[in-house]
Amino acid sequence: MLKSWTITTSAAAVTLALAGQAYAETDPQAVLSSYADIAQAKYEDSLATAVALDEAIDAFIAAPSEDNLKAAKTAWKAARVPYQQTEAYRFGNAIVDDWEGRVNAWPLDEGLIDYVDASYGTESDDNTLYTANVIANPSIEINGEAVDASTITPEFLSGTLQEAGGVEANVATGYHAIEFLLWGQDLNGTEAGAGARPATDFDPDNCTGGHCDRRAQYLAAASDLLIADLEEMVANWGEDGAARAGLLEGDPNTGLATILTGLGSLSYGELAGERMKLGLLLHDPEEEHDCFSDNTHMSHFYDALGIRNVYAGQYERVDGTMVDGPAIADLVKQADPDLDAELTAKLDATVAAMKAMVARAEAGEAYDQMIGEGNAEGNAAVQAAIDALIDQTRSIERAVAALELDQIAFEGSDSLDDPDAVFQ
Repeated sequence: MLKSWTITTSAAAVTLALAGQAYAETDPQAVLSSYADIAQAKYEDSLATAVALDEAIDAFIAAPSEDNLKAAKTAWKAARVPYQQTEAYRFGNAIVDDWEGRVNAWPLDEGLIDYVDASYGTESDDNTLYTANVIANPSIEINGEAVDASTITPEFLSGTLQEAGGVEANVATGYHAIEFLLWGQDLNGTEAGAGARPATDFDPDNCTGGHCDRRAQYLAAASDLLIADLEEMVANWGEDGAARAGLLEGDPNTGLATILTGLGSLSYGELAGERMKLGLLLHDPEEEHDCFSDNTHMSHFYDALGIRNVYAGQYERVDGTMVDGPAIADLVKQADPDLDAELTAKLDATVAAMKAMVARAEAGEAYDQMIGEGNAEGNAAVQAAIDALIDQTRSIERAVAALELDQIAFEGSDSLDDPDAVFQ
């Protein structure tokens, strides 16, 4: 179970809107507006790259060659670059956190979607749909009732299959469902190699894996749905969007607390804990974020970069242009210049630790190999990034106090807070 990490400052703390000279140079409302502008830019880039992915998928389905499959995989990896940088907007922004599971939920029980290797097993005490294989079966049973799956549409995926039976591992939509369909299972454990699905799995004229037409139908539907979901979030951060309005029309202190909640929760419980420390403790590649593609090192890097660019109020768009403006860093610097310098240095150190993992991966050692049992150097590289994330979270906690914000709860993780519970 996740634990909350709660930071409490004096209940009598004055609000930033009335805090006087200490914050006079930067208007908190301007910080919130800039934060919303950067969110909009990130989600717009996520949408644009998802559209490019969809085009590559359509081209692959029309002509299922290995070259076209490779192009679709390259487009998927490119789509992850801006999206992962949005994750610092989770946790504090309920509208984002409630939506996020539709596009980035993991890990998933891939037997729900398609054929799996015998090593996957045939049943799970926790999931009756563990090997439902909707691609092979035009009718499936959910909670004892027959469900028509003869046509795989975006509506079927989102309304029926996603979290079917109330099981979170039944992930039918989003980046990771698409990733599984493009790569297939990674059967290499903590040895070298990613998923190796052949292009012929989508070729009705030379079909491997069976049901190639339905597999293509599923991939196209999942891609279309990802675009629709991202269009929704772009609108939420637009001029009249609900996410932007919720920040700008409320108490500025609440908005600033939202920013710091997102930074602290992603740093600590989510990234350092659930996405990194848990897999390292278990030496389990099933706990890596992009487990089919072996792209986890890049996802972690862009999460860390996203935290830093939210704090600094700067984002480099996929076209190379910059979006920047007043930032939470400006308020922290005005309240405590030494703390701002400390936190900025720690954010830089985390990004550097992530870059070190990227360098290892680019040299031929994938993230699942880094967390493998007995790989002392790889384990140490991952642990260094975890330690940097935890360290920067302590300074984010101090920023909460410096800005005199009341009671913020950061997401926790048993892997950090109670490691023994992980093995029970």
